[in-house]
Amino acid sequence: MGFFRSVLNFFSTDLAIDLGTANTLVFVRGKGIVVNEPSIVAINKVTNRVEAVGHEAKEMLGRTPGNIVAIKPMKDGVIADFDVTEQMLKYFIKKAHNRNHLISPRIVICIPSEITQVEKRAVRESALRAKASEVYLIEEAMAAAIGAGLPITEPTGNMIVDIGGGTTDIAVISLSGIVYSRSVRVAGNEMDEAITQYIKRKHNLLIGERTAEQIKIGIGSAAPLAERLTMEIKGRNIIEGVPKTIAITDEEVREALSDAIAVIVNAVRVALERMPPELSADIVDKGIVLTGGGALLRNMDRRISSETGLPVLLAEDPLASVVMGTGKMLNDMDLLRRVSLE
Repeated sequence: MGFFRSVLNFFSTDLAIDLGTANTLVFVRGKGIVVNEPSIVAINKVTNRVEAVGHEAKEMLGRTPGNIVAIKPMKDGVIADFDVTEQMLKYFIKKAHNRNHLISPRIVICIPSEITQVEKRAVRESALRAKASEVYLIEEAMAAAIGAGLPITEPTGNMIVDIGGGTTDIAVISLSGIVYSRSVRVAGNEMDEAITQYIKRKHNLLIGERTAEQIKIGIGSAAPLAERLTMEIKGRNIIEGVPKTIAITDEEVREALSDAIAVIVNAVRVALERMPPELSADIVDKGIVLTGGGALLRNMDRRISSETGLPVLLAEDPLASVVMGTGKMLNDMDLLRRVSLE
């Protein structure tokens, strides 16, 4: 029996993929998360060859010579560059299976809730062309809720707010179905962009997207902090045209992020207004669960809580909630068929 099970495990090549705007995570059944890398591909324009994918390609962002371009094929949670996404998926699938070319896995992929039929088809086609045998699509918020351990099959309301790189997905789930869902295309990337623009406007300093992300992680916050934080940043002065170092404070970064955060908070309030009253009562008791990389922004939970008056809980591992939820579905085909989108 043990031998039979090990043979089965050898052939259980099913994958769960969180194809994110910022990062792609791959979960292999029986092994857990095997890939967690940035969704970036570096391509040589002359030979059309893929030079690097993931971490290596991220290191190249903003530093490439003329013949190499670092491309982010996902924008706002959907495929912006079809061919590059396919190349990226092939690379990650191969990496998850230790470069075994013979395997055609079943793949479950998460997508934002408000994407069009055409965008859904693009994701499915990309996965099939990257050698998947079957493809299931499920909504990101549903996967995040399962990954965060919410009792989604019960007849009570569960509210999840998943702040990713390209989109913020908000959903109310009951009886394995989504009662209300909304997706706003304001999330981590928009925050980075806001920081870049603010520093350009206020300090006449141009910074790259990697620096903007480091500032957000280093001293970014959604509500005032107990102690002041400062950070030295380097960039190019627009007026003098030379590299320069300046110091910025957490207060400035909070000001830069205020609009993006207001959009997210507002979307949560709209969701609370539009859900059925029975479920509202459940959410008063249970609160809102926050997942995704944006949930790690300092005081994000406190800010949403103070604006809605509801308890806000942070998922155990916000960055991995979506892929863990998708991974759990690989072991529960009935649930997968119930929640997957046609």
